[in-house]
Amino acid sequence: MRLATWNVNSVRSRVGRVVDWLAREDVDVLAMQEIKCTEAQFPFAPFEDAGYRVVLHGLNQWNGVAIASRFELDDVETSFAGQPGFLKGAEGPDLPLEARAIGATTNGIRVWSIYAPNGRALGDPHYDYKLDWFGALQGAMTDWMAEHPDSPLMVAGDYNVAPLDVDNGDPTVIEGVSTHVSAPEREAFQALQDAGLTDVVRPLIPEGFTYWDYKQLRFPRNEGMRIDFVLGSRPFAERVTAAAIHRNERKGDAPSDHVPVTVDIDLALEDDDRPMIF
Repeated sequence: MRLATWNVNSVRSRVGRVVDWLAREDVDVLAMQEIKCTEAQFPFAPFEDAGYRVVLHGLNQWNGVAIASRFELDDVETSFAGQPGFLKGAEGPDLPLEARAIGATTNGIRVWSIYAPNGRALGDPHYDYKLDWFGALQGAMTDWMAEHPDSPLMVAGDYNVAPLDVDNGDPTVIEGVSTHVSAPEREAFQALQDAGLTDVVRPLIPEGFTYWDYKQLRFPRNEGMRIDFVLGSRPFAERVTAAAIHRNERKGDAPSDHVPVTVDIDLALEDDDRPMIF
């Protein structure tokens, strides 16, 4: 079974490219971020014609997440427990939730498509929101894994964090000055792994970027960042057999600034004493 994540940066602008790629790469499940549309605006027909069901959470022309699957999509949630909201200039516990998470169960796998807040700048209220968001995500996924210890869980998406120095090749992103590489953000990402969510791609692909800014010839110069990840619970991670970062999808006409990341899993794998990939 092949699963993927891709920040498509407007699904309406790139629907043909996305659906063509799904068919070409024989992807079963795709977690999408930055769909930038509401449900009424989403281009369902091309996905359905290609054999995919879609669930999504989109509120306006910003953010938005979706899951496309060849299988049924059940138990859909459009936020995780404790997910904080954000409204510029406002504070308090009841701020509106942005469209940054959607979860569904498909072919026996609990899949979350997540789009973490950008943070904007160190010291910005959005940065504090980002850290709070990560803390809530960790809590929600930890609780789910405790309640479903034998069930595969995939939490995939644009995390807007470059966890390691090797993940940052953009000369304008500087530790101590910029978001995405600050110690608190990296610690928040590591906390997810400490809680039991493994980066299942890193052991197979130690280096490689998933995002290149459109500006300043970042892609031709390979000045990118690795900020898109597939994290999985132990029952998911132990079934991973292959992974790929599809760099060529950054080429061609009107590409997204992110590329898809795929993982292959063997659902028939029985528990045994064989070593896992991590």
